Amino acid sequence: MADGRLTAGALAALVGGELTGDPEMPVAGVASLEEAGPGDVSFLASAGYVPQLQASRAGAVLLPPRFRDVPGGPLTRIVVGDPRLAVAQALRALTPEPSPEWGVHPTARIGRGTRWEGRIAVAAGAVLGEVVRLGRDCRVGSGAVIGDRTVLGDGCRVDAQTVIAPDTVLGNRVVLRPGARVGQEGFAWAGSGAERRRVPHRGACQLDDDVEIGANATVDRGSLGRTVLGAGTKLDNLVHVAHNVRIGARCLILAQVGIAGTTTIGDDVMIGGQAGLAGQLRVGDRAQLAAQSGVIGDIPAGATVSGYPARDHRAVLRQSAALARLAPLVSTLERLVDTHADSD
Repeated sequence: MADGRLTAGALAALVGGELTGDPEMPVAGVASLEEAGPGDVSFLASAGYVPQLQASRAGAVLLPPRFRDVPGGPLTRIVVGDPRLAVAQALRALTPEPSPEWGVHPTARIGRGTRWEGRIAVAAGAVLGEVVRLGRDCRVGSGAVIGDRTVLGDGCRVDAQTVIAPDTVLGNRVVLRPGARVGQEGFAWAGSGAERRRVPHRGACQLDDDVEIGANATVDRGSLGRTVLGAGTKLDNLVHVAHNVRIGARCLILAQVGIAGTTTIGDDVMIGGQAGLAGQLRVGDRAQLAAQSGVIGDIPAGATVSGYPARDHRAVLRQSAALARLAPLVSTLERLVDTHADSD
Protein backbone atom coordinates (compact mmCIF):
# COMPACT_ATOMS: atom_id res chain seq x y z
CA MET A 1 0.00 0.00 0.00
CA ALA A 2 1.26 3.47 -0.89
CA ASP A 3 -0.36 6.84 -0.23
CA GLY A 4 -3.30 5.15 1.51
CA ARG A 5 -4.15 3.00 -1.53
CA LEU A 6 -4.24 -0.65 -2.50
CA THR A 7 -4.67 -2.23 -5.89
CA ALA A 8 -7.57 -4.63 -6.31
CA GLY A 9 -5.05 -7.44 -6.71
CA ALA A 10 -3.27 -6.54 -3.48
CA LEU A 11 -6.60 -6.31 -1.66
CA ALA A 12 -7.59 -9.75 -2.95
CA ALA A 13 -4.33 -11.17 -1.64
CA LEU A 14 -4.85 -9.43 1.70
CA VAL A 15 -8.32 -10.93 2.26
CA GLY A 16 -7.54 -14.29 0.67
CA GLY A 17 -10.08 -13.79 -2.12
CA GLU A 18 -10.40 -14.75 -5.77
CA LEU A 19 -10.17 -11.74 -8.09
CA THR A 20 -12.05 -11.27 -11.34
CA GLY A 21 -11.51 -8.03 -13.22
CA ASP A 22 -8.69 -5.49 -13.20
CA PRO A 23 -5.94 -6.36 -10.66
CA GLU A 24 -4.33 -2.92 -11.11
CA MET A 25 -7.43 -0.92 -10.27
CA PRO A 26 -6.55 1.44 -7.37
CA VAL A 27 -8.66 1.19 -4.23
CA ALA A 28 -8.51 4.17 -1.89
CA GLY A 29 -11.52 3.69 0.40
CA VAL A 30 -14.38 1.52 1.65
CA ALA A 31 -18.01 2.60 1.27
CA SER A 32 -21.57 1.29 1.11
CA LEU A 33 -22.96 0.10 -2.21
CA GLU A 34 -25.10 3.24 -2.46
CA GLU A 35 -22.34 5.72 -1.63
CA ALA A 36 -19.25 4.07 -3.16
CA GLY A 37 -17.46 5.74 -6.05
CA PRO A 38 -15.00 4.42 -8.66
CA GLY A 39 -12.11 4.48 -6.18
CA ASP A 40 -13.92 2.55 -3.44
CA VAL A 41 -14.48 -1.09 -2.59
CA SER A 42 -17.85 -2.14 -1.23
CA PHE A 43 -19.35 -5.48 -0.22
CA LEU A 44 -22.43 -7.65 -0.71
CA ALA A 45 -23.41 -10.13 2.02
CA SER A 46 -27.08 -11.00 1.32
CA ALA A 47 -29.51 -11.32 -1.56
CA GLY A 48 -31.58 -8.37 -0.36
CA TYR A 49 -28.86 -5.97 -1.51
CA VAL A 50 -28.42 -7.31 -5.05
CA PRO A 51 -30.37 -4.34 -6.57
CA GLN A 52 -27.99 -1.94 -4.81
CA LEU A 53 -25.04 -3.91 -6.17
CA GLN A 54 -26.37 -3.67 -9.71
CA ALA A 55 -26.78 0.10 -9.40
CA SER A 56 -23.52 0.70 -7.52
CA ARG A 57 -20.70 2.88 -8.86
CA ALA A 58 -18.10 1.11 -6.69
CA GLY A 59 -14.82 0.27 -8.38
CA ALA A 60 -14.70 -3.17 -6.76
CA VAL A 61 -16.91 -5.34 -4.59
CA LEU A 62 -16.32 -8.10 -2.04
CA LEU A 63 -18.96 -10.85 -2.31
CA PRO A 64 -19.53 -14.55 -1.57
CA PRO A 65 -19.32 -17.24 -4.26
CA ARG A 66 -23.08 -17.47 -4.87
CA PHE A 67 -23.14 -13.88 -6.14
CA ARG A 68 -20.02 -13.93 -8.30
CA ASP A 69 -22.01 -13.96 -11.58
CA VAL A 70 -24.78 -11.50 -10.70
CA PRO A 71 -25.24 -9.29 -13.79
CA GLY A 72 -24.62 -5.56 -13.54
CA GLY A 73 -22.65 -3.59 -11.03
CA PRO A 74 -18.85 -3.46 -10.57
CA LEU A 75 -16.87 -5.68 -12.93
CA THR A 76 -13.95 -6.02 -10.54
CA ARG A 77 -15.04 -8.54 -7.95
CA ILE A 78 -13.26 -10.27 -5.09
CA VAL A 79 -14.93 -13.55 -4.12
CA VAL A 80 -14.50 -14.39 -0.42
CA GLY A 81 -16.09 -16.77 2.04
CA ASP A 82 -17.09 -14.05 4.51
CA PRO A 83 -17.55 -10.56 2.99
CA ARG A 84 -18.05 -8.89 6.38
CA LEU A 85 -14.74 -10.22 7.66
CA ALA A 86 -13.05 -9.20 4.42
CA VAL A 87 -14.40 -5.66 4.56
CA ALA A 88 -13.13 -5.39 8.15
CA GLN A 89 -9.66 -6.32 6.89
CA ALA A 90 -9.96 -3.78 4.10
CA LEU A 91 -10.98 -1.05 6.53
CA ARG A 92 -7.99 -1.76 8.77
CA ALA A 93 -5.65 -1.56 5.80
CA LEU A 94 -7.15 1.52 4.13
CA THR A 95 -8.21 3.54 7.18
CA PRO A 96 -5.90 2.58 10.04
CA GLU A 97 -6.48 4.12 13.45
CA PRO A 98 -4.14 7.01 14.29
CA SER A 99 -1.29 6.17 16.63
CA PRO A 100 -1.87 7.29 20.23
CA GLU A 101 0.23 9.97 21.87
CA TRP A 102 2.41 7.90 24.14
CA GLY A 103 3.18 9.33 27.54
CA VAL A 104 1.26 10.71 30.53
CA HIS A 105 -0.60 14.00 30.09
CA PRO A 106 0.35 16.65 32.69
CA THR A 107 -3.25 16.85 33.96
CA ALA A 108 -3.55 13.10 34.58
CA ARG A 109 -3.36 11.87 38.15
CA ILE A 110 -1.29 8.80 38.99
CA GLY A 111 -1.74 7.21 42.44
CA ARG A 112 0.99 5.94 44.71
CA GLY A 113 2.46 2.58 43.84
CA THR A 114 1.00 2.49 40.32
CA ARG A 115 3.31 0.88 37.78
CA TRP A 116 3.31 -0.03 34.10
CA GLU A 117 5.53 -1.86 31.66
CA GLY A 118 6.92 -0.28 28.50
CA ARG A 119 5.06 2.64 26.99
CA ILE A 120 1.65 3.94 27.99
CA ALA A 121 -0.76 6.64 26.78
CA VAL A 122 -2.71 8.42 29.53
CA ALA A 123 -4.87 11.31 28.27
CA ALA A 124 -5.93 14.56 29.92
CA GLY A 125 -7.84 14.31 33.19
CA ALA A 126 -7.49 10.55 33.57
CA VAL A 127 -7.15 9.17 37.11
CA LEU A 128 -5.20 6.04 37.99
CA GLY A 129 -5.66 4.97 41.59
CA GLU A 130 -3.14 3.46 43.94
CA VAL A 131 -1.23 0.23 43.25
CA VAL A 132 -2.67 -0.10 39.72
CA ARG A 133 -0.75 -2.43 37.40
CA LEU A 134 -0.78 -1.92 33.62
CA GLY A 135 0.87 -4.02 30.93
CA ARG A 136 2.59 -2.82 27.78
CA ASP A 137 0.97 -0.41 25.32
CA CYS A 138 -2.13 0.38 27.38
CA ARG A 139 -4.21 3.45 26.49
CA VAL A 140 -6.35 5.41 28.96
CA GLY A 141 -8.71 8.06 27.56
CA SER A 142 -9.66 11.50 28.81
CA GLY A 143 -11.49 11.52 32.12
CA ALA A 144 -11.26 7.76 32.60
CA VAL A 145 -10.93 6.47 36.17
CA ILE A 146 -9.13 3.25 37.11
CA GLY A 147 -9.65 2.19 40.71
CA ASP A 148 -7.11 1.05 43.25
CA ARG A 149 -5.40 -2.33 42.84
CA THR A 150 -6.83 -2.86 39.37
CA VAL A 151 -4.75 -4.96 36.97
CA LEU A 152 -4.66 -4.47 33.18
CA GLY A 153 -2.87 -6.79 30.77
CA ASP A 154 -0.98 -5.79 27.64
CA GLY A 155 -2.61 -3.71 24.93
CA CYS A 156 -5.72 -2.68 26.87
CA ARG A 157 -7.77 0.32 25.75
CA VAL A 158 -9.84 2.27 28.27
CA ASP A 159 -11.76 4.98 26.41
CA ALA A 160 -12.89 8.40 27.62
CA GLN A 161 -15.10 8.67 30.73
CA THR A 162 -14.87 4.96 31.49
CA VAL A 163 -14.82 3.94 35.16
CA ILE A 164 -13.16 0.76 36.43
CA ALA A 165 -13.86 0.03 40.10
CA PRO A 166 -11.12 -1.16 42.48
CA ASP A 167 -9.81 -4.74 42.37
CA THR A 168 -10.93 -5.39 38.80
CA VAL A 169 -8.79 -7.66 36.61
CA LEU A 170 -8.51 -7.18 32.83
CA GLY A 171 -6.68 -9.59 30.55
CA ASN A 172 -4.74 -8.68 27.42
CA ARG A 173 -6.23 -6.49 24.67
CA VAL A 174 -9.43 -5.72 26.58
CA VAL A 175 -11.35 -2.74 25.13
CA LEU A 176 -13.71 -0.57 27.19
CA ARG A 177 -15.67 1.88 25.02
CA PRO A 178 -16.58 5.39 26.21
CA GLY A 179 -18.64 5.56 29.38
CA ALA A 180 -18.41 1.86 30.23
CA ARG A 181 -18.69 0.98 33.92
CA VAL A 182 -16.92 -2.15 35.12
CA GLY A 183 -16.74 -3.62 38.61
CA GLN A 184 -19.18 -1.38 40.48
CA GLU A 185 -21.55 -2.74 43.11
CA GLY A 186 -24.57 -4.67 41.91
CA PHE A 187 -28.23 -4.15 42.84
CA ALA A 188 -29.04 -6.18 45.94
CA TRP A 189 -31.16 -5.21 48.94
CA ALA A 190 -32.23 -6.99 52.12
CA GLY A 191 -35.12 -6.29 54.48
CA SER A 192 -38.28 -4.36 53.71
CA GLY A 193 -39.84 -0.96 54.22
CA ALA A 194 -37.81 1.40 56.39
CA GLU A 195 -35.48 -1.47 57.29
CA ARG A 196 -34.39 -2.12 53.70
CA ARG A 197 -30.59 -2.03 53.39
CA ARG A 198 -28.20 -2.38 50.48
CA VAL A 199 -26.21 -5.62 50.54
CA PRO A 200 -22.50 -4.76 50.16
CA HIS A 201 -20.63 -6.36 47.26
CA ARG A 202 -17.09 -7.39 48.19
CA GLY A 203 -16.36 -9.66 45.24
CA ALA A 204 -14.47 -8.77 42.07
CA CYS A 205 -14.86 -8.49 38.30
CA GLN A 206 -12.71 -10.29 35.74
CA LEU A 207 -12.58 -9.67 31.99
CA ASP A 208 -10.45 -12.21 30.12
CA ASP A 209 -8.34 -11.64 26.99
CA ASP A 210 -9.92 -9.82 24.02
CA VAL A 211 -13.16 -8.91 25.79
CA GLU A 212 -14.86 -5.73 24.55
CA ILE A 213 -17.40 -3.72 26.55
CA GLY A 214 -19.56 -1.28 24.58
CA ALA A 215 -20.28 2.35 25.32
CA ASN A 216 -22.29 2.93 28.52
CA ALA A 217 -22.49 -0.80 29.22
CA THR A 218 -22.14 -1.97 32.83
CA VAL A 219 -20.63 -5.08 34.37
CA ASP A 220 -21.20 -5.41 38.12
CA ARG A 221 -18.71 -6.96 40.52
CA GLY A 222 -19.55 -10.15 42.38
CA SER A 223 -21.29 -10.02 45.72
CA LEU A 224 -18.77 -12.44 47.25
CA GLY A 225 -17.21 -14.28 44.31
CA ARG A 226 -16.44 -12.92 40.84
CA THR A 227 -18.31 -11.75 37.80
CA VAL A 228 -16.41 -13.26 34.84
CA LEU A 229 -16.52 -12.61 31.08
CA GLY A 230 -14.65 -15.22 29.04
CA ALA A 231 -12.03 -14.63 26.37
CA GLY A 232 -13.24 -12.97 23.18
CA THR A 233 -16.71 -12.09 24.46
CA LYS A 234 -18.13 -8.83 23.08
CA LEU A 235 -20.81 -6.64 24.68
CA ASP A 236 -22.64 -4.03 22.62
CA ASN A 237 -23.63 -0.60 23.96
CA LEU A 238 -26.01 -0.34 26.93
CA VAL A 239 -25.74 -3.96 28.05
CA HIS A 240 -26.12 -4.72 31.77
CA VAL A 241 -24.40 -7.73 33.36
CA ALA A 242 -25.35 -8.14 37.03
CA HIS A 243 -23.35 -9.50 39.96
CA ASN A 244 -21.89 -13.02 39.91
CA VAL A 245 -22.82 -13.61 36.26
CA ARG A 246 -20.42 -15.90 34.41
CA ILE A 247 -20.25 -15.61 30.63
CA GLY A 248 -18.18 -18.01 28.56
CA ALA A 249 -15.82 -17.39 25.66
CA ARG A 250 -16.62 -15.75 22.31
CA CYS A 251 -20.17 -14.70 23.15
CA LEU A 252 -21.87 -11.84 21.28
CA ILE A 253 -24.38 -9.83 23.32
CA LEU A 254 -26.25 -7.05 21.54
CA ALA A 255 -27.51 -3.68 22.76
CA GLN A 256 -29.85 -3.28 25.74
CA VAL A 257 -29.60 -6.89 26.90
CA GLY A 258 -30.06 -7.32 30.67
CA ILE A 259 -28.63 -10.35 32.48
CA ALA A 260 -29.72 -10.79 36.11
CA GLY A 261 -27.47 -12.01 38.89
CA THR A 262 -25.80 -15.42 39.14
CA THR A 263 -26.78 -16.50 35.63
CA THR A 264 -24.27 -18.71 33.82
CA ILE A 265 -23.84 -18.50 30.05
CA GLY A 266 -21.78 -20.98 28.04
CA ASP A 267 -19.35 -20.47 25.15
CA ASP A 268 -20.25 -19.08 21.70
CA VAL A 269 -23.71 -17.88 22.77
CA MET A 270 -25.45 -15.11 20.78
CA ILE A 271 -28.05 -12.88 22.47
CA GLY A 272 -30.16 -10.46 20.41
CA GLY A 273 -30.94 -6.88 21.37
CA GLN A 274 -33.26 -6.12 24.30
CA ALA A 275 -33.37 -9.74 25.47
CA GLY A 276 -33.80 -10.17 29.21
CA LEU A 277 -32.47 -13.07 31.30
CA ALA A 278 -33.76 -13.76 34.80
CA GLY A 279 -31.32 -14.64 37.57
CA GLN A 280 -29.76 -17.98 38.46
CA LEU A 281 -30.28 -19.49 35.00
CA ARG A 282 -28.02 -21.59 32.82
CA VAL A 283 -27.65 -21.04 29.07
CA GLY A 284 -25.80 -23.79 27.23
CA ASP A 285 -22.99 -23.48 24.71
CA ARG A 286 -23.85 -22.18 21.21
CA ALA A 287 -27.40 -21.21 22.18
CA GLN A 288 -29.01 -18.35 20.23
CA LEU A 289 -31.51 -16.01 21.91
CA ALA A 290 -33.49 -13.84 19.51
CA ALA A 291 -34.05 -10.13 20.07
CA GLN A 292 -36.49 -9.28 22.89
CA SER A 293 -36.52 -12.84 24.20
CA GLY A 294 -37.69 -13.14 27.78
CA VAL A 295 -35.67 -15.96 29.35
CA ILE A 296 -37.12 -17.30 32.61
CA GLY A 297 -35.78 -20.87 32.48
CA ASP A 298 -32.64 -22.74 31.52
CA ILE A 299 -31.74 -22.93 27.80
CA PRO A 300 -30.05 -26.12 26.54
CA ALA A 301 -26.88 -26.12 24.46
CA GLY A 302 -27.40 -25.36 20.77
CA ALA A 303 -31.01 -24.21 21.18
CA THR A 304 -32.51 -21.25 19.29
CA VAL A 305 -35.25 -19.50 21.26
CA SER A 306 -37.45 -16.42 20.95
CA GLY A 307 -40.52 -14.78 22.44
CA TYR A 308 -41.77 -14.47 26.00
CA PRO A 309 -41.39 -16.74 27.75
CA ALA A 310 -38.52 -17.78 25.49
CA ARG A 311 -39.06 -21.14 23.82
CA ASP A 312 -38.06 -23.01 20.68
CA HIS A 313 -37.99 -20.52 17.84
CA ARG A 314 -39.68 -22.86 15.35
CA ALA A 315 -42.57 -23.37 17.76
CA VAL A 316 -42.95 -19.60 18.07
CA LEU A 317 -43.07 -19.23 14.28
CA ARG A 318 -45.69 -21.98 14.00
CA GLN A 319 -47.77 -20.31 16.70
CA SER A 320 -47.58 -16.95 14.92
CA ALA A 321 -48.63 -18.55 11.64
CA ALA A 322 -51.55 -20.29 13.33
CA LEU A 323 -52.73 -17.03 14.89
CA ALA A 324 -52.57 -15.33 11.50
CA ARG A 325 -54.80 -18.05 10.03
CA LEU A 326 -57.14 -17.88 13.00
CA ALA A 327 -57.94 -14.17 12.65
CA PRO A 328 -60.16 -14.55 9.51
CA LEU A 329 -61.96 -17.47 11.16
CA VAL A 330 -62.77 -15.31 14.18
CA SER A 331 -64.19 -12.64 11.88
CA THR A 332 -66.35 -15.23 10.11
CA LEU A 333 -67.56 -16.60 13.45
CA GLU A 334 -68.49 -13.11 14.65
CA ARG A 335 -70.56 -12.52 11.49
CA LEU A 336 -72.36 -15.82 11.98
CA VAL A 337 -73.15 -14.93 15.60
CA ASP A 338 -74.44 -11.51 14.55
CA THR A 339 -76.59 -13.07 11.80
CA HIS A 340 -78.01 -15.60 14.22
CA ALA A 341 -78.77 -12.87 16.75
CA ASP A 342 -80.59 -10.79 14.10
CA SER A 343 -82.69 -13.77 13.03
CA ASP A 344 -83.85 -14.30 16.60
